[in-house]
Amino acid sequence: MINHPHRQRAAVTRYCKERRIALDVREDGWLLVLGNGRERHLIFGYDLGLNSAVAHRIACDKAATSALLAASGVPAVPHALFLAPTVTGVSAPAWTTMLELIETHPTGLVVKPNEGTSGRAVTRVRTSAELKDALTQIFETGASAAIAPLLEIADEVRVIMLDGAPLIVYRKLRPVVTGDGLHSLRDLALQAVPVEQQSRLLRRLAVEFDASTLQAIIPQGEQRLLSWRHNLEFGAQPVLLTEGPLRETCTALARDAARAVDIRYASVDVVMADGQWQVLEINSGVKMEALGEYAPELVEEATFAALDAIFGCRPSGSTAGPPDIPQ
Repeated sequence: MINHPHRQRAAVTRYCKERRIALDVREDGWLLVLGNGRERHLIFGYDLGLNSAVAHRIACDKAATSALLAASGVPAVPHALFLAPTVTGVSAPAWTTMLELIETHPTGLVVKPNEGTSGRAVTRVRTSAELKDALTQIFETGASAAIAPLLEIADEVRVIMLDGAPLIVYRKLRPVVTGDGLHSLRDLALQAVPVEQQSRLLRRLAVEFDASTLQAIIPQGEQRLLSWRHNLEFGAQPVLLTEGPLRETCTALARDAARAVDIRYASVDVVMADGQWQVLEINSGVKMEALGEYAPELVEEATFAALDAIFGCRPSGSTAGPPDIPQ
């Protein structure tokens, strides 16, 4: 399961063994109890426990994050908050206000759970009917939704930050196929992945495209994206960024965002849209399970650095700060 912190748990286990810290694994690995004789520390899910409760709650709330960043002068994608009727106590959502957003953004909107992660239940809408359907689905199981303008995102970069320093910086490249004039989008997509990954790919494609689009023949030389999302869970590939202008720009923006939220350990997603880099979201729970499929050593080193910040210890013979992450 990509949602389960298997790699994080493995990294924490190795860390505790090397640092001689006691580890008690509970709730199938979702709750970890660490102790070194002087102090006790809890890890729950993907929250390593470095951030304050307020910073964690703000980062988990897309609308609150965008509002705070805007007030702090940090470029960010705006997210409007809407509460479910079960929260407000009224019989129906504020449809009038929501539908006005369609008129304001005729190119479309993105509807998502206000506190969701990994791109799940994130929907593009362009009509009032689509907007109502997307919101109804979210409100059936969630307390709130966030609505953002649909942007033409040219690039997306994730920066994993610890106390203002970047641990890992990588681009998210969406999967693409090139037509040959003979095969359909579905066939070209299946040809691009190993057999053992095809069933998972077909499930993703069914969410992204209708049947006619999947069966259409792609003309020779034309390219098609297999997902409009930049999430690794939806097939995007991570490309580590070395030192350079792009990395510096994205890191500086991520640092400003982390400072505005007063968060210590987080992953910050920044996007190039409308001709400028801006923050899409901040994640207090740093999920690196999908990244670990490509660079497990980086996931472990980043986890070690975060845990060192918690326990104030360093590898034997070291007096430096958090370990450098090779690019």
